Amino acid sequence: MRDKTAPGSLPVPAHFMNAQSAMVGLRGRDLFSTLRTLAVQGLRQPAHSTRHLLSFGKQLGRVLIGDTPYQPHPQDSRFADPTWHHNPFYRRTLQAYLAWQKQLKAWIDESDLSPDDRTRAHFLFALLNDALAPTNTLLNPLAVKELFNSGGTSVLRGARQMLDDLLYNAGMPQQVDKRAFEVGRNLATTPGAVVFRNELFELIHYRPMSEKQYERPLLVVPPQINKFYIFDLSPEKSFIQYCLKNGLQVFMISWRNPDARHREWGLSSYVQAVSDASDVCRAISGSKEVNLMGACAGGLTIAALQGHLQAKRQLRKIGCATYLVSLLDAQVESPAMLFADEQTLESAKRRSYQSGVLDGRDMARVFAWMRPNDLIWNYWVNNYLMGKEPPAFDILYWNNDNTRLPAALHGDLLDLFKHNPLPRPGALEVCGTPIDLAKVNLDSFSVAGINDHITPWDTVYRSALLLGGNSRFILSNSGHIQSILNPPGNPKATYFESGKLTSDPRAWQHEAQKKEGSWWPQWLEWIQQRSGEQRQSVFGVGSNRYPAMEASPGTYVHVR
Repeated sequence: MRDKTAPGSLPVPAHFMNAQSAMVGLRGRDLFSTLRTLAVQGLRQPAHSTRHLLSFGKQLGRVLIGDTPYQPHPQDSRFADPTWHHNPFYRRTLQAYLAWQKQLKAWIDESDLSPDDRTRAHFLFALLNDALAPTNTLLNPLAVKELFNSGGTSVLRGARQMLDDLLYNAGMPQQVDKRAFEVGRNLATTPGAVVFRNELFELIHYRPMSEKQYERPLLVVPPQINKFYIFDLSPEKSFIQYCLKNGLQVFMISWRNPDARHREWGLSSYVQAVSDASDVCRAISGSKEVNLMGACAGGLTIAALQGHLQAKRQLRKIGCATYLVSLLDAQVESPAMLFADEQTLESAKRRSYQSGVLDGRDMARVFAWMRPNDLIWNYWVNNYLMGKEPPAFDILYWNNDNTRLPAALHGDLLDLFKHNPLPRPGALEVCGTPIDLAKVNLDSFSVAGINDHITPWDTVYRSALLLGGNSRFILSNSGHIQSILNPPGNPKATYFESGKLTSDPRAWQHEAQKKEGSWWPQWLEWIQQRSGEQRQSVFGVGSNRYPAMEASPGTYVHVR
């Protein structure tokens, strides 16, 4: 991974998050090793360091006499308050901070470090520079205004919230007011019931919401690291209700939150679980086929299942497949991954096997430090400096409702990122069979997010090219979660589509047309054409063989 920014330009705020980073994690010793390399570099090139130090002093002199030679990066919203630009003290503070960033970046760019070492250095100093931003102090004009408006109580509230987070949230600022939500009360409220349960998952069958339903059911497979109700938040955002109101039969897998007893659950375990769930769907619906939808790692799981069924000559059990922000081609470039050598990967595996699981809170912390301004310092300012409560936002509540990954699945995912086997026929074996996705000749529909840093859109695009059959690809003008939660009626919703998939994602993007609105109606038309005949709805759930048990959202979703 080479740093391709122009030498001497102002750096972009730290934004390095992707799925690999969260799975591997970052070790303190790796960051310290980079810091040591930079210290040695400074000693080896004293003339180089002195020249940049003098240049920084010259820039500070210009700042002190009132010059404003620098502007924050357009993506940086921390300095939006006019005080930073109109008040003489704050303007000089901002200019000094930007001058320091610019000079430090130039010092790295013009050193004789290797390209990879330069990229590691930029990664490390981006984190440090964001932490040292003047917005993160009580001198932040927003904090000062709140201090006067509250008569000083904002500082007391902020101190109390900081103490609570130190005691109960591993020192990380809370991102959401969790008291505002409860699963089953104002989240995941679509009527249905659990119709099947085993040690690994519950299967929820939802009650019809239309007079007629299509005969072929849709089985939704959520990611293993998050809970399923991202598809069923408030009614206006509920993808499940959208499907039900438009005549689709919907089944949902709710994964169990594993603990150390389940350390041996690997990718094959989850593929077999989806196979079992699809058998139940077919038995209840009476359909010979089931349509699959997988999100993120759930997309990887349904792809592996189809490869397994194809190898066993049983692919006729599946009608079509939808992939939401899913990586099959795992070649993702990131500065953070330059820290992930063989030793780091093995250390990550060893840690999860020792504990039995990879804790979702550990992954959440890595995600947060990959986007610190959005996921840490934003809440530091709001919660501590301004003394305000974190927002009550359903997506953030879901995002903070962490689960765990069993050690074996964590190891399988690390191997997937390391070896990237799916583009090579037979390089991945699942449930005892080699996988060749090119032979999975079923229609597929893939959705990516243009602002998605967890599963970058071009890798999702390349993943769609691995599949046989007729592939359709849509690029939503959103991030990872908002690409999924994109209901009709959103005035900001747009997407890109081109009728022909080329081998080059950038060439496809150049030819793609921008379209207004949500992609949901486009997908609905596509899936309805592949869901068989319509018939009168039976307003119940389950069957004699698989009777309804607990009402949705079931019991596994509540396991902490």
